[in-house]
Amino acid sequence: MSVRTLVKSIQDIMRQDAGVDGDAQRISQLCWMFFLKIIDDQDQELELLRDNYRSPIPERLQWRNWAADPEGMTGEELMGFVNNELFPTLKNLPVSDRPGDRRRVVHGVFEDAYNYMKSGQLMRQVINKINGIDFNDLKQRQHFGDIYEQILNDLQSAGNAGEYYTPRAVTAFMTQQIDPQPGETLFDPACGTGGFLTCAIDHMRSHYVKRPEDEAKMQGALRAVEKKPLPHMLATTNMLLHGIEDASFVRHDNTLARPYISWGKSDRVDIVLTNPPFGGKEEDGVATHFPQQFRTKETADLFLALIVRLLKPSGRAAVVLPDGSLFGEGVKTRLKEHLMEECNLHTIVRLPNSVFRPYASIGTNLLFFEKGEPTKEVWYWEHQVPEGQKAYSMTKPIRLEHLADCAEWWGGPKRRGREEGPRAWKVSAEEIKARNYNLDIKNPHTEEEDHGDPEELLEELNNAEAEIRALRDQLKSILGEALLR
Repeated sequence: MSVRTLVKSIQDIMRQDAGVDGDAQRISQLCWMFFLKIIDDQDQELELLRDNYRSPIPERLQWRNWAADPEGMTGEELMGFVNNELFPTLKNLPVSDRPGDRRRVVHGVFEDAYNYMKSGQLMRQVINKINGIDFNDLKQRQHFGDIYEQILNDLQSAGNAGEYYTPRAVTAFMTQQIDPQPGETLFDPACGTGGFLTCAIDHMRSHYVKRPEDEAKMQGALRAVEKKPLPHMLATTNMLLHGIEDASFVRHDNTLARPYISWGKSDRVDIVLTNPPFGGKEEDGVATHFPQQFRTKETADLFLALIVRLLKPSGRAAVVLPDGSLFGEGVKTRLKEHLMEECNLHTIVRLPNSVFRPYASIGTNLLFFEKGEPTKEVWYWEHQVPEGQKAYSMTKPIRLEHLADCAEWWGGPKRRGREEGPRAWKVSAEEIKARNYNLDIKNPHTEEEDHGDPEELLEELNNAEAEIRALRDQLKSILGEALLR
Protein backbone atom coordinates (compact mmCIF):
# COMPACT_ATOMS: atom_id res chain seq x y z
CA MET A 1 0.00 0.00 0.00
CA SER A 2 1.37 3.43 -0.94
CA VAL A 3 1.80 6.04 1.79
CA ARG A 4 -0.81 8.24 0.10
CA THR A 5 -3.35 5.42 0.14
CA LEU A 6 -2.44 4.59 3.72
CA VAL A 7 -3.01 8.14 4.94
CA LYS A 8 -6.35 8.30 3.12
CA SER A 9 -7.40 5.02 4.76
CA ILE A 10 -6.50 6.47 8.20
CA GLN A 11 -8.66 9.52 7.53
CA ASP A 12 -11.54 7.26 6.44
CA ILE A 13 -11.31 5.36 9.75
CA MET A 14 -11.36 8.62 11.72
CA ARG A 15 -14.50 9.74 9.89
CA GLN A 16 -16.32 6.82 11.54
CA ASP A 17 -15.45 8.09 15.03
CA ALA A 18 -18.18 10.17 16.70
CA GLY A 19 -15.64 12.30 18.56
CA VAL A 20 -13.75 13.65 15.55
CA ASP A 21 -15.61 16.57 14.01
CA GLY A 22 -14.24 18.04 10.79
CA ASP A 23 -10.86 18.39 9.09
CA ALA A 24 -9.18 20.50 11.77
CA GLN A 25 -9.78 17.90 14.50
CA ARG A 26 -8.92 15.01 12.18
CA ILE A 27 -5.61 16.63 11.20
CA SER A 28 -4.81 17.50 14.83
CA GLN A 29 -5.52 13.87 15.83
CA LEU A 30 -3.36 12.57 12.99
CA CYS A 31 -0.58 14.95 13.93
CA TRP A 32 -0.02 13.94 17.56
CA MET A 33 -0.15 10.27 16.63
CA PHE A 34 2.31 10.72 13.75
CA PHE A 35 4.49 12.79 16.06
CA LEU A 36 4.79 9.98 18.62
CA LYS A 37 5.62 7.42 15.91
CA ILE A 38 8.16 9.74 14.23
CA ILE A 39 9.95 10.64 17.46
CA ASP A 40 10.03 6.99 18.54
CA ASP A 41 11.59 5.97 15.21
CA GLN A 42 14.14 8.77 15.66
CA ASP A 43 14.83 7.66 19.24
CA GLN A 44 15.57 4.11 18.14
CA GLU A 45 18.04 5.39 15.56
CA LEU A 46 19.73 7.73 18.06
CA GLU A 47 19.97 4.92 20.62
CA LEU A 48 22.08 2.98 18.11
CA LEU A 49 24.24 5.94 17.15
CA ARG A 50 24.90 7.48 20.57
CA ASP A 51 26.05 6.11 23.86
CA ASN A 52 23.82 6.89 26.84
CA TYR A 53 21.07 8.45 24.69
CA ARG A 54 17.75 8.66 26.52
CA SER A 55 14.35 9.23 24.95
CA PRO A 56 12.49 12.39 26.07
CA ILE A 57 9.38 10.24 26.52
CA PRO A 58 8.97 8.02 29.63
CA GLU A 59 9.51 4.35 28.73
CA ARG A 60 5.93 3.17 29.27
CA LEU A 61 4.63 5.97 27.00
CA GLN A 62 7.02 5.31 24.11
CA TRP A 63 5.17 4.29 20.95
CA ARG A 64 7.01 0.95 20.76
CA ASN A 65 5.75 -0.02 24.23
CA TRP A 66 2.01 0.64 23.87
CA ALA A 67 1.19 1.02 20.18
CA ALA A 68 3.58 -1.13 18.11
CA ASP A 69 1.97 -4.50 18.90
CA PRO A 70 -1.00 -4.94 16.52
CA GLU A 71 -2.66 -7.15 19.14
CA GLY A 72 -1.99 -4.62 21.91
CA MET A 73 -4.37 -2.45 23.91
CA THR A 74 -7.71 -1.63 22.32
CA GLY A 75 -11.23 -0.57 23.30
CA GLU A 76 -11.80 0.99 26.71
CA GLU A 77 -8.34 -0.04 27.94
CA LEU A 78 -6.67 1.92 25.15
CA MET A 79 -8.88 4.99 25.61
CA GLY A 80 -8.26 4.97 29.36
CA PHE A 81 -4.49 4.78 28.81
CA VAL A 82 -4.47 7.62 26.26
CA ASN A 83 -6.78 9.96 28.18
CA ASN A 84 -5.67 9.25 31.75
CA GLU A 85 -1.97 8.47 31.42
CA LEU A 86 -0.44 9.42 28.06
CA PHE A 87 -1.86 12.92 27.70
CA PRO A 88 -1.62 14.09 31.33
CA THR A 89 2.01 12.92 31.57
CA LEU A 90 3.18 14.45 28.29
CA LYS A 91 1.32 17.72 28.90
CA ASN A 92 3.16 18.06 32.22
CA LEU A 93 6.53 16.72 31.12
CA PRO A 94 9.30 18.53 33.05
CA VAL A 95 11.55 20.55 30.74
CA SER A 96 14.85 22.40 31.08
CA ASP A 97 16.66 25.14 29.20
CA ARG A 98 19.50 22.75 28.44
CA PRO A 99 20.33 22.80 24.69
CA GLY A 100 19.15 19.66 22.95
CA ASP A 101 16.56 18.74 25.60
CA ARG A 102 13.99 17.02 23.36
CA ARG A 103 11.45 17.04 26.18
CA ARG A 104 10.72 20.66 25.23
CA VAL A 105 9.61 19.46 21.80
CA VAL A 106 7.26 16.87 23.28
CA HIS A 107 5.84 19.29 25.84
CA GLY A 108 5.36 21.96 23.15
CA VAL A 109 3.33 19.60 20.96
CA PHE A 110 1.13 18.21 23.74
CA GLU A 111 0.44 21.32 25.82
CA ASP A 112 -2.49 22.22 23.55
CA ALA A 113 -3.16 18.82 21.95
CA TYR A 114 -6.32 16.78 22.55
CA ASN A 115 -7.49 13.27 21.90
CA TYR A 116 -10.76 13.63 20.00
CA MET A 117 -11.37 9.94 19.29
CA LYS A 118 -13.91 8.12 21.44
CA SER A 119 -13.67 4.59 20.05
CA GLY A 120 -10.73 2.52 21.24
CA GLN A 121 -11.38 -0.02 18.49
CA LEU A 122 -11.13 2.62 15.76
CA MET A 123 -8.05 4.12 17.41
CA ARG A 124 -6.36 0.70 17.37
CA GLN A 125 -7.12 0.44 13.63
CA VAL A 126 -5.52 3.88 13.08
CA ILE A 127 -2.47 2.95 15.17
CA ASN A 128 -1.95 -0.28 13.23
CA LYS A 129 -2.08 1.68 9.95
CA ILE A 130 0.51 4.18 11.24
CA ASN A 131 2.77 1.29 12.19
CA GLY A 132 3.03 0.59 8.45
CA ILE A 133 5.27 3.66 8.01
CA ASP A 134 8.97 3.46 8.88
CA PHE A 135 10.15 7.02 9.38
CA ASN A 136 13.77 5.87 9.46
CA ASP A 137 13.40 4.67 5.88
CA LEU A 138 14.55 7.69 3.85
CA LYS A 139 12.38 6.85 0.83
CA GLN A 140 9.26 6.43 2.96
CA ARG A 141 10.05 9.61 4.91
CA GLN A 142 10.52 11.64 1.73
CA HIS A 143 7.34 10.24 0.25
CA PHE A 144 5.47 10.92 3.47
CA GLY A 145 6.80 14.48 3.31
CA ASP A 146 4.88 14.89 0.05
CA ILE A 147 1.76 13.48 1.69
CA TYR A 148 2.26 15.85 4.61
CA GLU A 149 2.23 18.76 2.16
CA GLN A 150 -1.10 17.46 0.89
CA ILE A 151 -2.44 17.23 4.45
CA LEU A 152 -1.51 20.87 4.94
CA ASN A 153 -3.19 21.70 1.67
CA ASP A 154 -6.34 19.96 2.90
CA LEU A 155 -6.59 22.54 5.68
CA GLN A 156 -8.55 24.74 3.27
CA SER A 157 -11.76 23.34 4.75
CA ALA A 158 -10.54 23.60 8.34
CA GLY A 159 -11.42 27.22 9.06
CA ASN A 160 -9.05 30.13 8.49
CA ALA A 161 -6.35 27.90 7.03
CA GLY A 162 -5.06 30.67 4.78
CA GLU A 163 -3.55 32.29 7.85
CA TYR A 164 -0.85 29.68 7.90
CA TYR A 165 -0.61 28.14 4.44
CA THR A 166 1.53 29.67 1.70
CA PRO A 167 1.75 28.00 -1.73
CA ARG A 168 4.92 25.91 -1.92
CA ALA A 169 6.03 27.64 -5.13
CA VAL A 170 5.96 31.02 -3.38
CA THR A 171 7.96 29.86 -0.35
CA ALA A 172 10.47 28.08 -2.62
CA PHE A 173 10.94 31.15 -4.84
CA MET A 174 11.40 33.53 -1.90
CA THR A 175 13.91 31.15 -0.29
CA GLN A 176 15.77 30.68 -3.56
CA GLN A 177 16.21 34.43 -4.04
CA ILE A 178 17.23 35.06 -0.40
CA ASP A 179 19.72 32.14 -0.59
CA PRO A 180 20.15 31.23 3.13
CA GLN A 181 23.39 29.50 4.15
CA PRO A 182 24.32 27.33 7.16
CA GLY A 183 25.13 29.41 10.22
CA GLU A 184 23.00 32.39 9.17
CA THR A 185 20.28 32.96 11.74
CA LEU A 186 16.96 32.48 9.96
CA PHE A 187 13.70 33.54 11.62
CA ASP A 188 10.05 33.14 10.72
CA PRO A 189 8.04 35.11 13.32
CA ALA A 190 4.69 33.66 12.13
CA CYS A 191 5.76 30.28 10.83
CA GLY A 192 2.40 28.57 10.41
CA THR A 193 3.04 24.94 9.45
CA GLY A 194 6.73 25.58 8.74
CA GLY A 195 6.72 25.98 4.95
CA PHE A 196 9.49 28.59 4.83
CA LEU A 197 11.60 26.59 7.27
CA THR A 198 11.38 23.39 5.24
CA CYS A 199 12.18 25.25 2.02
CA ALA A 200 15.22 26.84 3.68
CA ILE A 201 16.37 23.46 5.02
CA ASP A 202 15.98 21.83 1.59
CA HIS A 203 17.77 24.73 -0.10
CA MET A 204 20.75 24.62 2.25
CA ARG A 205 21.06 20.85 2.07
CA SER A 206 20.98 20.98 -1.72
CA HIS A 207 23.59 23.74 -2.08
CA TYR A 208 25.73 24.10 1.05
CA VAL A 209 25.50 21.22 3.51
CA LYS A 210 28.46 18.96 2.71
CA ARG A 211 29.65 17.84 6.17
CA PRO A 212 28.05 17.07 9.56
CA GLU A 213 29.37 20.41 10.83
CA ASP A 214 27.39 22.23 8.11
CA GLU A 215 24.22 20.40 9.13
CA ALA A 216 24.80 21.29 12.79
CA LYS A 217 25.38 24.96 11.93
CA MET A 218 22.20 25.02 9.87
CA GLN A 219 20.01 23.38 12.52
CA GLY A 220 21.45 25.57 15.27
CA ALA A 221 20.56 28.80 13.48
CA LEU A 222 16.84 28.20 12.87
CA ARG A 223 14.27 30.29 14.77
CA ALA A 224 10.46 30.29 14.56
CA VAL A 225 7.31 31.24 16.45
CA GLU A 226 3.71 30.23 15.85
CA LYS A 227 0.73 31.55 17.81
CA LYS A 228 -1.95 28.93 17.10
CA PRO A 229 -1.86 25.38 18.53
CA LEU A 230 -2.69 23.34 15.40
CA PRO A 231 -0.18 24.93 13.02
CA HIS A 232 2.44 24.90 15.78
CA MET A 233 1.96 21.16 16.18
CA LEU A 234 2.10 20.70 12.40
CA ALA A 235 5.26 22.80 12.14
CA THR A 236 7.03 20.83 14.87
CA THR A 237 6.12 17.52 13.22
CA ASN A 238 7.21 18.96 9.88
CA MET A 239 10.64 19.68 11.36
CA LEU A 240 11.00 16.11 12.65
CA LEU A 241 10.05 14.81 9.20
CA HIS A 242 12.84 16.95 7.77
CA GLY A 243 15.41 15.38 10.06
CA ILE A 244 15.65 18.20 12.60
CA GLU A 245 16.68 16.62 15.89
CA ASP A 246 15.68 19.44 18.26
CA ALA A 247 12.57 21.19 16.96
CA SER A 248 12.06 23.15 20.20
CA PHE A 249 13.19 26.28 18.37
CA VAL A 250 9.62 26.38 16.98
CA ARG A 251 8.09 28.22 19.92
CA HIS A 252 4.36 28.30 20.65
CA ASP A 253 3.89 31.99 21.36
CA ASN A 254 2.71 35.30 19.93
CA THR A 255 5.73 37.17 18.56
CA LEU A 256 3.86 40.47 18.73
CA ALA A 257 3.03 40.10 22.43
CA ARG A 258 6.63 40.82 23.37
CA PRO A 259 7.38 44.56 23.75
CA TYR A 260 9.03 46.01 20.65
CA ILE A 261 11.79 47.70 22.65
CA SER A 262 12.74 44.43 24.40
CA TRP A 263 14.07 42.94 21.16
CA GLY A 264 17.76 43.76 21.63
CA LYS A 265 20.98 43.15 19.72
CA SER A 266 21.18 39.54 20.87
CA ASP A 267 17.83 38.89 19.15
CA ARG A 268 18.95 40.22 15.75
CA VAL A 269 18.85 37.77 12.83
CA ASP A 270 20.47 37.49 9.41
CA ILE A 271 17.34 36.46 7.51
CA VAL A 272 13.58 36.80 7.88
CA LEU A 273 11.37 34.69 5.61
CA THR A 274 7.68 35.00 6.42
CA ASN A 275 4.08 35.42 5.35
CA PRO A 276 2.61 37.30 8.33
CA PRO A 277 -1.16 36.94 8.82
CA PHE A 278 -2.94 39.81 7.11
CA GLY A 279 -6.48 41.00 7.37
CA GLY A 280 -6.44 39.96 11.02
CA LYS A 281 -6.68 42.20 14.04
CA GLU A 282 -4.50 41.82 17.12
CA GLU A 283 -6.07 41.74 20.56
CA ASP A 284 -6.28 44.88 22.69
CA GLY A 285 -3.01 45.75 24.34
CA VAL A 286 -0.66 44.26 21.74
CA ALA A 287 -0.35 47.51 19.80
CA THR A 288 0.76 49.33 22.97
CA HIS A 289 3.96 47.25 22.88
CA PHE A 290 4.98 49.25 19.80
CA PRO A 291 6.14 52.85 19.37
CA GLN A 292 3.30 55.35 19.02
CA GLN A 293 3.86 55.93 15.27
CA PHE A 294 3.43 52.20 14.50
CA ARG A 295 0.45 51.43 16.71
CA THR A 296 -2.36 49.62 14.91
CA LYS A 297 -4.44 46.47 15.28
CA GLU A 298 -3.49 45.33 11.75
CA THR A 299 -1.31 42.26 12.23
CA ALA A 300 0.72 42.55 9.03
CA ASP A 301 1.72 46.16 9.83
CA LEU A 302 2.98 45.24 13.30
CA PHE A 303 5.01 42.37 11.88
CA LEU A 304 6.60 44.63 9.27
CA ALA A 305 7.67 47.11 11.95
CA LEU A 306 9.16 44.30 14.02
CA ILE A 307 10.96 42.68 11.08
CA VAL A 308 12.82 45.91 10.32
CA ARG A 309 13.97 46.06 13.95
CA LEU A 310 14.99 42.38 14.06
CA LEU A 311 17.32 42.39 11.06
CA LYS A 312 21.05 42.72 11.66
CA PRO A 313 22.96 45.29 9.59
CA SER A 314 23.13 43.73 6.09
CA GLY A 315 20.37 41.31 7.14
CA ARG A 316 17.88 40.45 4.41
CA ALA A 317 14.19 39.66 4.32
CA ALA A 318 11.47 38.39 2.01
CA VAL A 319 7.93 39.09 3.19
CA VAL A 320 4.45 38.49 1.72
CA LEU A 321 2.16 41.52 2.04
CA PRO A 322 -1.28 42.37 0.61
CA ASP A 323 -1.96 45.24 -1.79
CA GLY A 324 -3.47 47.21 1.09
CA SER A 325 -0.05 47.49 2.73
CA LEU A 326 1.30 49.09 -0.43
CA PHE A 327 -1.31 51.84 -0.89
CA GLY A 328 -2.58 52.26 2.68
CA GLU A 329 -2.17 55.56 4.51
CA GLY A 330 -1.71 56.66 8.12
CA VAL A 331 0.31 54.08 10.06
CA LYS A 332 1.01 52.25 6.80
CA THR A 333 2.61 55.39 5.32
CA ARG A 334 4.84 55.84 8.36
CA LEU A 335 5.81 52.18 8.20
CA LYS A 336 6.79 52.37 4.53
CA GLU A 337 8.80 55.53 5.15
CA HIS A 338 10.57 53.79 8.04
CA LEU A 339 11.21 50.70 5.90
CA MET A 340 12.72 52.73 3.06
CA GLU A 341 14.89 54.79 5.41
CA GLU A 342 16.25 51.79 7.33
CA CYS A 343 16.41 49.26 4.49
CA ASN A 344 17.03 48.96 0.79
CA LEU A 345 13.65 47.84 -0.53
CA HIS A 346 15.13 46.65 -3.79
CA THR A 347 12.40 44.43 -5.27
CA ILE A 348 8.63 44.02 -5.19
CA VAL A 349 7.13 41.04 -7.04
CA ARG A 350 3.45 41.65 -7.74
CA LEU A 351 1.30 38.52 -7.76
CA PRO A 352 -2.18 38.09 -9.28
CA ASN A 353 -5.22 37.75 -7.03
CA SER A 354 -5.60 34.03 -7.65
CA VAL A 355 -2.24 32.87 -6.21
CA PHE A 356 -3.64 32.35 -2.70
CA ARG A 357 -7.02 30.92 -3.70
CA PRO A 358 -9.08 29.51 -2.15
CA TYR A 359 -7.78 31.07 1.09
CA ALA A 360 -7.86 34.64 -0.20
CA SER A 361 -8.64 36.40 -3.47
CA ILE A 362 -6.72 39.61 -2.95
CA GLY A 363 -3.60 40.88 -4.64
CA THR A 364 -0.39 39.97 -2.82
CA ASN A 365 3.21 41.09 -3.14
CA LEU A 366 6.63 39.72 -2.28
CA LEU A 367 8.83 42.40 -0.73
CA PHE A 368 12.60 41.85 -0.71
CA PHE A 369 14.78 44.19 1.34
CA GLU A 370 18.16 44.48 3.06
CA LYS A 371 18.91 46.47 6.19
CA GLY A 372 21.62 49.05 6.49
CA GLU A 373 21.20 51.44 3.56
CA PRO A 374 18.21 53.56 2.57
CA THR A 375 16.26 52.74 -0.57
CA LYS A 376 17.35 54.56 -3.72
CA GLU A 377 15.09 52.80 -6.19
CA VAL A 378 12.56 49.98 -6.17
CA TRP A 379 12.37 47.43 -8.95
CA TYR A 380 8.98 45.91 -9.73
CA TRP A 381 8.22 42.63 -11.44
CA GLU A 382 4.66 41.76 -12.44
CA HIS A 383 3.98 38.03 -12.39
CA GLN A 384 1.25 36.93 -14.79
CA VAL A 385 -0.80 33.76 -14.97
CA PRO A 386 0.55 31.44 -17.71
CA GLU A 387 -0.94 31.69 -21.18
CA GLY A 388 -4.03 29.60 -21.68
CA GLN A 389 -4.97 29.83 -18.00
CA LYS A 390 -7.37 32.47 -16.68
CA ALA A 391 -6.36 32.15 -13.05
CA TYR A 392 -4.61 29.90 -10.56
CA SER A 393 -6.77 27.42 -8.69
CA MET A 394 -6.60 24.36 -6.43
CA THR A 395 -6.29 22.11 -9.47
CA LYS A 396 -3.92 24.44 -11.33
CA PRO A 397 -1.83 26.16 -8.63
CA ILE A 398 1.20 28.36 -9.13
CA ARG A 399 4.39 26.31 -9.65
CA LEU A 400 8.03 27.29 -9.17
CA GLU A 401 8.69 27.11 -12.91
CA HIS A 402 6.07 29.82 -13.40
CA LEU A 403 8.48 32.18 -11.60
CA ALA A 404 11.57 31.10 -13.55
CA ASP A 405 11.44 34.20 -15.79
CA CYS A 406 11.60 36.44 -12.72
CA ALA A 407 14.53 34.44 -11.32
CA GLU A 408 16.35 34.79 -14.64
CA TRP A 409 15.72 38.56 -14.72
CA TRP A 410 16.79 38.93 -11.07
CA GLY A 411 20.46 39.40 -11.87
CA GLY A 412 22.20 37.11 -9.39
CA PRO A 413 23.07 37.89 -5.75
CA LYS A 414 24.07 41.49 -6.59
CA ARG A 415 21.03 42.00 -8.86
CA ARG A 416 23.21 43.42 -11.63
CA GLY A 417 22.14 43.80 -15.23
CA ARG A 418 18.44 44.25 -14.58
CA GLU A 419 16.55 45.82 -17.43
CA GLU A 420 13.08 47.25 -17.79
CA GLY A 421 10.70 45.28 -19.97
CA PRO A 422 7.07 44.23 -20.40
CA ARG A 423 6.99 42.88 -16.82
CA ALA A 424 9.74 44.91 -15.13
CA TRP A 425 10.06 48.59 -14.21
CA LYS A 426 11.80 50.70 -11.60
CA VAL A 427 10.73 53.70 -9.56
CA SER A 428 13.04 56.11 -7.71
CA ALA A 429 12.76 56.66 -3.97
CA GLU A 430 12.11 60.36 -4.67
CA GLU A 431 9.09 59.53 -6.80
CA ILE A 432 7.73 57.17 -4.14
CA LYS A 433 8.20 59.85 -1.49
CA ALA A 434 6.33 62.33 -3.72
CA ARG A 435 3.49 59.79 -3.86
CA ASN A 436 3.32 59.85 -0.04
CA TYR A 437 4.99 56.42 0.01
CA ASN A 438 2.26 54.77 -2.02
CA LEU A 439 4.01 51.65 -3.36
CA ASP A 440 0.99 50.45 -5.33
CA ILE A 441 2.53 51.35 -8.69
CA LYS A 442 1.00 49.69 -11.74
CA ASN A 443 2.98 48.31 -14.64
CA PRO A 444 3.60 51.29 -16.95
CA HIS A 445 4.10 48.94 -19.91
CA THR A 446 0.55 47.60 -19.69
CA GLU A 447 -2.22 49.52 -21.37
CA GLU A 448 -5.18 50.18 -19.13
CA GLU A 449 -8.27 48.34 -20.32
CA ASP A 450 -10.73 50.72 -21.97
CA HIS A 451 -14.00 50.41 -20.12
CA GLY A 452 -15.71 53.10 -22.22
CA ASP A 453 -16.90 56.67 -21.65
CA PRO A 454 -18.10 57.11 -18.03
CA GLU A 455 -21.14 59.23 -19.02
CA GLU A 456 -22.25 56.69 -21.62
CA LEU A 457 -21.79 53.86 -19.11
CA LEU A 458 -23.85 55.77 -16.53
CA GLU A 459 -26.64 56.34 -19.06
CA GLU A 460 -26.65 52.63 -19.91
CA LEU A 461 -26.87 51.78 -16.22
CA ASN A 462 -29.79 54.19 -15.70
CA ASN A 463 -31.63 52.71 -18.71
CA ALA A 464 -31.07 49.17 -17.42
CA GLU A 465 -32.39 50.13 -13.96
CA ALA A 466 -35.46 51.78 -15.56
CA GLU A 467 -36.19 48.57 -17.49
CA ILE A 468 -35.90 46.53 -14.29
CA ARG A 469 -38.31 48.87 -12.50
CA ALA A 470 -40.81 48.59 -15.38
CA LEU A 471 -40.61 44.80 -15.35
CA ARG A 472 -41.05 44.76 -11.56
CA ASP A 473 -44.16 46.96 -11.82
CA GLN A 474 -45.53 44.76 -14.59
CA LEU A 475 -44.99 41.63 -12.48
CA LYS A 476 -46.70 43.25 -9.47
CA SER A 477 -49.70 44.12 -11.64
CA ILE A 478 -50.00 40.55 -13.00
CA LEU A 479 -49.75 39.08 -9.47
CA GLY A 480 -52.31 41.59 -8.16
CA GLU A 481 -54.85 40.71 -10.86
CA ALA A 482 -54.30 36.99 -10.20
CA LEU A 483 -55.06 37.45 -6.48
CA LEU A 484 -58.32 39.32 -7.22
CA ARG A 485 -59.71 36.52 -9.38
